[in-house]
Amino acid sequence: MGKFSRRALLTGVSAAAGVAAGRWFLQPQSAKGPKYPAYDSFAEADGRVLNDASQMNPTKIYKHITINSGLDTEYTNRIRALLAEAVNNDRPFMASTARHSMGGHSLPEDGLALTLSQTWLEADKAKKIYRVAAGTRWSTVIAELDKIGFSPAVMQSNNDFGVASTFSVNAHGWPVPFGPMGSTVRSLRLMQADGDVIKCSREANPEMFAHAMGGYGLMGIITDLELDMVPNALLTPTYEPMQGTEVGQNFANALAADPTIQMAYGRLDVSLDRFFNDGMLITYRASADQGALPVATGSGVVSNLSAPIFRAQLESDTAKHLRWWTETSLGPRIVGDATRNTLMNEPAVTLDDGDPDRTDILHEYFVAPERFAEFVQHCQAVIPASYQQLLNITARYVKADQDSVLAYAPVPRIASVLLFSQEKSVRAETDMARMTHELIERVLSIGGSYYLPYRPHATLDQFKRAYPRAAEFAAKKRELDKAVTFRNRFWDNYLSKI
Repeated sequence: MGKFSRRALLTGVSAAAGVAAGRWFLQPQSAKGPKYPAYDSFAEADGRVLNDASQMNPTKIYKHITINSGLDTEYTNRIRALLAEAVNNDRPFMASTARHSMGGHSLPEDGLALTLSQTWLEADKAKKIYRVAAGTRWSTVIAELDKIGFSPAVMQSNNDFGVASTFSVNAHGWPVPFGPMGSTVRSLRLMQADGDVIKCSREANPEMFAHAMGGYGLMGIITDLELDMVPNALLTPTYEPMQGTEVGQNFANALAADPTIQMAYGRLDVSLDRFFNDGMLITYRASADQGALPVATGSGVVSNLSAPIFRAQLESDTAKHLRWWTETSLGPRIVGDATRNTLMNEPAVTLDDGDPDRTDILHEYFVAPERFAEFVQHCQAVIPASYQQLLNITARYVKADQDSVLAYAPVPRIASVLLFSQEKSVRAETDMARMTHELIERVLSIGGSYYLPYRPHATLDQFKRAYPRAAEFAAKKRELDKAVTFRNRFWDNYLSKI
């Protein structure tokens, strides 16, 4: 039997059961309540409404502009002119690329929305650094670095996000042992509210660098960045089954004991009848025979074939059992080596369900490895008691963040990314808000934190407890941007009230 990459994990059963899974394993859905009001608030026909990945934040804007040029004087001048237009008309301004945040972080209400959609990159093999335009997506970074035998040191787990956006939301990935992607950024150029462009790094304007990293675009517009790259490599996976409560500590122990591990993640069983009881740790090390590395690919058709079984998990423990079997029993037998670049080269849209009445909502929580067992127990108490449909959880390791003012990992932590399929209704949104509030409260009780770019269901008090330097951030924002030109719903919901 031929070998497959990690992304092909579900395909072993997709060909035989994919169609059947879609028909047999889906249980009848409960009667749908009224649609969530915000979803239907505005007609998009007027061309002045933007939404984000949550599909729950349609927002009226004044103007939407896309820039796709490389780095030149005209590029900077065009951004400066748009910024001046916003300032002169007292309108908010926000730049982004893919709008994958879920709480209106990229949406300037009645303001100017700038989309940076670029493909500009240059690399220096000797210095092991590369420079990109802010709106360059990770798919372009992988494609270009792959040609010269390199790989981004850290990127998000999907390839369709913009590089500057990743820095702005302080995202991390699953290469180890690293902190957030921002820890691999050497420098960046930032346009401030007055139109001036400054260089920011740990040496030049370090305070601004620390506020822009995880600053959600509130400090200015990033025009370009310089980042670390590492050699690409062919990697071999190792699978270790364990109890769900053991994943966090075993994850940290494995990395401490073996510095040759280059990538790693954990999984837990999400079926309701054995919720989070079982886990799996998957680690990747350099293969013995590197040779000539194959060109980076993505799973493409493979992941598309896997989508039916992934979506069949909705309200079906039978489908969840089947998926867990593919990951823990079938996968280790058929998954082969893959390059570092191929493993990261996957778009977020692959498993999109296409259901207009549902949306995928992410949560992410950060706890110390030694508190992970408690986190599992809290999830077991809260999530199954809700109406939400959890389809996946992935555990990753995040090294301590020494840079960002709004740091979610001031010490090393295990990040748990949860993907829910949520009905677009008042009932479901109310239940999601209740469940999220309870999960955050329990995570805070064990010294953890939660990730900011998702739905704004945390209370202001929870936000301040999870991010104790929030007042410092808000004060610096007001000092540098007195008119609060760079503004989004994250500012409106939280920071503006501090």
